[in-house]
Amino acid sequence: MPASHQTPHSAYAIFINTVCEGSIPAWHNEKGFPVTYATEREAKLEIVDDLQERLRQFIAGERDFEEAIAIEDFILSVDAWPDGSISLQNGSVFGKRE
Repeated sequence: MPASHQTPHSAYAIFINTVCEGSIPAWHNEKGFPVTYATEREAKLEIVDDLQERLRQFIAGERDFEEAIAIEDFILSVDAWPDGSISLQNGSVFGKRE
């Protein structure tokens, strides 16, 4: 976990399963840290926005239908730390992506 003198706040993050790394944050901000959302609904709306864009790409002939409708993202409750990292209840910590 990040330094013990820091206090986290509850948030939500969007994850994806990978073959090599398991479940990891799907989206990162411009500084390389996992993107967090104040509410689960806010995170769901972000996934919906991404889905809408993929559907627009399908309509324009830029993407296959199956790829356009596939949703691999899922939302988890996280502890968001002041340094930008996040942690899960199982002890996994995700910080800045290099």
